[in-house]
Amino acid sequence: MICEIVCVGTEILLGDIVNTNAVYLSRQLALMGISVLRQSVVGDNNARLTEMLKQALDRSDIVITTGGLGPTADDITRDKCCEVMESSLVLSEEIKEEIEGYFVSKGLKMSESNIRQAYVPEDGIVFRNHNGTAPGFAIEKNSKCIIALPGPPREMKPMFEEYVRPLLRKYSTATIVSHNIKMIGIGESVMAEEAGSLLDGENPTVAPYAKDGECFLRVTASGNDEDEAEEKAKPIIEKITEKFDKYVYGIDEENIESVLVKLLKKHSLKISLAESCTGGYAAKRITDISGASSVFDCGVVSYSNEIKNKILGVNAEDLKKYGAVSEPVARQMAEGIRKLSGADYGVGITGIAGPLSDNTNKPVGLSYVAVSDKNGTECIEIMTARHDRDYNRYVNGSRAFDLVRRKIIKDYERKAEKQ
Repeated sequence: MICEIVCVGTEILLGDIVNTNAVYLSRQLALMGISVLRQSVVGDNNARLTEMLKQALDRSDIVITTGGLGPTADDITRDKCCEVMESSLVLSEEIKEEIEGYFVSKGLKMSESNIRQAYVPEDGIVFRNHNGTAPGFAIEKNSKCIIALPGPPREMKPMFEEYVRPLLRKYSTATIVSHNIKMIGIGESVMAEEAGSLLDGENPTVAPYAKDGECFLRVTASGNDEDEAEEKAKPIIEKITEKFDKYVYGIDEENIESVLVKLLKKHSLKISLAESCTGGYAAKRITDISGASSVFDCGVVSYSNEIKNKILGVNAEDLKKYGAVSEPVARQMAEGIRKLSGADYGVGITGIAGPLSDNTNKPVGLSYVAVSDKNGTECIEIMTARHDRDYNRYVNGSRAFDLVRRKIIKDYERKAEKQ
């Protein structure tokens, strides 16, 4: 079955809101084995929306719309869906009472225009809205199905889960599962080259992707049910994780910082950060993770050489001789913050984030990341060759987190396995 997503709203075209609905729906449909042919966005215009829906129905078996189900004159999705499916709108007294009850429960006065939302397709399937006032619906005719959902994600997602997913099961011919094997420390092109013939499979398929400072291989398998699809994906995932063992930081993990916080918690370890070019961004990423307070001791943003020397104990002669952006300074920053905090791991990050250099002969994008623990200090050089300040700051944080992760794996996880 082929599906098309049509998101309605001039505010999306103007960039006033981000279209997260299409991302959510595409993922859910893929998991159900329903192929999404295309995603479209159309403004609140009668003629354009009518034409868009007609084209979508000509191309696809299922069309899902989001938005345009509100009470105002520019909320036209309800009318246009019925028009192209040759269905009539009728007043539902039951829905009307639910809308009236919603306003009463909120202590608000209901506008007469809200009655528009109580009109539903005469021959459609109505989806009640437990999080707002706009009901959704589905109309099935002539081997075609059009589904209309409200625009706000907090209303659309629960409605999809409660009503649309069960409805679409009859259209699903397979179940699809996908898993992302995430890596840091290897580039996308090298990763794809080393993956070799693994990328040539048809079921499961393996596809390479890149994000800022990391990349991943997505394994997608289909089967008659979820268990069958997972069984097909499992041996490929095992091959990939074995082949790229030193780079893989997780499977289906949200990000490297969440993985690091989990590991630190697991082994009752603590971390502290001494940041220069990242300006506290690495500490922010760590503390964005729920429960980080149990593993994060402190952070020092040592932008000036004076603070590097006075607070972190970086040798003034080394600062003069090697410069702030150097391996000796990164090492001493890591050692200084570990000594200052008493944490298990001290991290030092120094570099030239850009877009301009620091009046030295060192290039923008050059950074040094060091991690100090009871066994010593390790430092890596990073050269992104990019003048993108945000990118460089993000990559430095990610590489620092991954360096700590690797140390924990080596010193705690693998030692435990051998015992």
